[in-house]
Amino acid sequence: MLTLTFLVKTLIELYVMVLLIRIWMQWSRCDFYNPFAQFIVKITQPIVGPLRRIIPSIGPIDTASLLVAFILTTMKYPILLLIQVGALSLDPMNLLVGLLSLLKSAGTLVFWVIIIRSLMSWISQGRSPIEYVLMQLTEPMMAPIRRVLPAMGGIDFSAMIVILILYALNYLGMDLFPGLWYLL
Repeated sequence: MLTLTFLVKTLIELYVMVLLIRIWMQWSRCDFYNPFAQFIVKITQPIVGPLRRIIPSIGPIDTASLLVAFILTTMKYPILLLIQVGALSLDPMNLLVGLLSLLKSAGTLVFWVIIIRSLMSWISQGRSPIEYVLMQLTEPMMAPIRRVLPAMGGIDFSAMIVILILYALNYLGMDLFPGLWYLL
């Protein structure tokens, strides 16, 4: 049962991350002709495409993708409970758990995108199409910090500041929802 639980949880979390990347790319107006962006769109299009005909976007936010991500995070724990215990719990509290799980997934995604962008800046030096998309995604968060805190000695500390802010938000989540935040 632990293997099945791990597989289901991992697949749901990875697909939620891909959906969040799609939302983030549309919000930050990424180049959708980029091969990485095309991959993200193609992997999410079978589920999001039909919903986009029914649920329109609100400004730069892809609400159809956001709805699918919220539904997946809301149903993740009842599905895992069904696998582990054999009982299905359809409690209204699952909506709060789904929303908190979605927020935590978004924070985790931002963290990893910044880490990957930082590592790729050392390796590919701007030649990779993935790095170009990651730059378009993270630059709206890092540019205001760079204006206040310029590069010192050729080292850009803006990524570190954003990560410290994410850590502070994570600890805030632990303070506000002490038992629940660890389970997400």
